Amino acid sequence: MQVHCICTLPLMTFPPSSSSSSSKFLRFSKHFHSLFAPSSSSPNFPPSILAATMSTHNHTTTTTTQRPVQVAKRLEKFKTTIFTQMSSLAIKHGAINLGQGFPNFDGPDFVKEAAIQAIRDGKNQYARGHGIPDLNLAIAERFKKDSGLVVDPEKEVTVTCGCTEAIAATILGLINPGDEVIVFAPFYDSYEATLSMAGANIKSITLRPPEFAVPIEELKSTISKNTRAIMINTPHNPTGKMFTREELDCIASLCIENDVLVFSDEVYDKLAFDMEHISPASLPGMFERTVTMNSLGKTFSLTGWKIGWAIAPTHLTWGVRQAHSFLTFANSTPMQWATAEALRAPESFYVELKRDYMEKRAILVDGLESVGFKVFPSRGTYFVVVDHTPFGLENDVAFCEYLIKEVGVVAIPVSVFYLNPEDGKNLVRFTFCKDEGTLKAAVKRMKEKLRK
Repeated sequence: MQVHCICTLPLMTFPPSSSSSSSKFLRFSKHFHSLFAPSSSSPNFPPSILAATMSTHNHTTTTTTQRPVQVAKRLEKFKTTIFTQMSSLAIKHGAINLGQGFPNFDGPDFVKEAAIQAIRDGKNQYARGHGIPDLNLAIAERFKKDSGLVVDPEKEVTVTCGCTEAIAATILGLINPGDEVIVFAPFYDSYEATLSMAGANIKSITLRPPEFAVPIEELKSTISKNTRAIMINTPHNPTGKMFTREELDCIASLCIENDVLVFSDEVYDKLAFDMEHISPASLPGMFERTVTMNSLGKTFSLTGWKIGWAIAPTHLTWGVRQAHSFLTFANSTPMQWATAEALRAPESFYVELKRDYMEKRAILVDGLESVGFKVFPSRGTYFVVVDHTPFGLENDVAFCEYLIKEVGVVAIPVSVFYLNPEDGKNLVRFTFCKDEGTLKAAVKRMKEKLRK
């Protein structure tokens, strides 16, 4: 007789980093661990360490011992992304997910039909590494309409796997170990992770509510001849801020004076509600030092397609393409054909898109204010940030835990978007890229169950 017993193992945690900033993050993350980690009764291990198997045959027992989790030091401080964690919790607790920024409605039919037609036409093999010619041309045409800049589609446009890969290819292709890079906190979480992979020296400047304005004097004292690049995200995730012309003019002047590059993430450029979107590359003297990054997913509600791009002068495109070649090399061929079709949509599409999102924003903002949150302006993107402190929870993580388990609504704790989590402990982010019924249902739950 042979008996097989699967024995579960205790949950592993990464060893603490030696850096002081990493230690602070890990201390703050203990609460995350208790909230988000799988229970020890069903650990979520990689397959190789899921369990030890004990086989008994002729009174002989063989045990496979567990090996420690391994990760490079540059990544050991980073956990599973907050978006994955919160979306999993939404499913577990049956909560309405106003956390992760993906629409719960589909993209336009004309774009989906273009992808289907491309597949039927046999456009299914590797694409050219930096993008199919028609898409590179469509990106250049769209960029000219939006910014007034004429770019060479063959030499200055690179198609990537979403904007996240455009960010990675730009950083890994243009930043050397030890290079100083300035980011504005709060920031999209991939910035810090990718800069860490590149070995960059990260300098963070905090944008503070209610307007999240750039502290110009602090920027002037931070930027120097040692600064290699500044990362800008406008419209800004997670705050909904849009960088003003005055702020961008000041940044441009400092970059020119100190010979600094700008990496500009503009994925929400078509969701600019209360003011004009300005591409930093369009400012005088800035195209030659700017990489502009964008994607299909946010504008066309097709986030799963992962088609993005980077626009840069030839001398910067070289570095971006070198990194891109060894990250993804090429991206989905039929989706590239469809993206070219999408970017040639009539202007009426963008007008309707903005009107639709402004209506959704009004539903959520009005609802959050009626519930009792202090709501900060959302001038762009499909996010809104609020101050949760009227409800008496100690920090954003504790509030989001309460909101999921007791109210049935998911938000994102904003503290994960700072080098110093304490800077964001009073803030949480909601998204309004959901249908009106979902937004109204979430507001209704909060009105009924959220107590001060």
